[in-house]
Amino acid sequence: MSFVDDVREAVLAVPAGSVASYGDIGRRIGVGPRQVGRAMSLLDESVPWWRVVHADGTPASCHDGAAPELLSAEGTPMRGRRVDMRRARYRRPA
Repeated sequence: MSFVDDVREAVLAVPAGSVASYGDIGRRIGVGPRQVGRAMSLLDESVPWWRVVHADGTPASCHDGAAPELLSAEGTPMRGRRVDMRRARYRRPA
């Protein structure tokens, strides 16, 4: 399995209403956040890309800026234009 497949699997595990940062995903699979971003650009539309945000809660700006609307539709906690990372960060079960 490639690291792109690992990124896909990790993103699919993030439930609606929650998010993970690029760094969160990277730590989970053993790569850096930039590698996660690169892998995200290779994934298809079936992967909930909007659930992966910057460490400060800033949503992705790709896809014509659709992430904030998609996050809002899922009930993701926000603080202004950013995700409230304290409340919304997905912490996978141990």
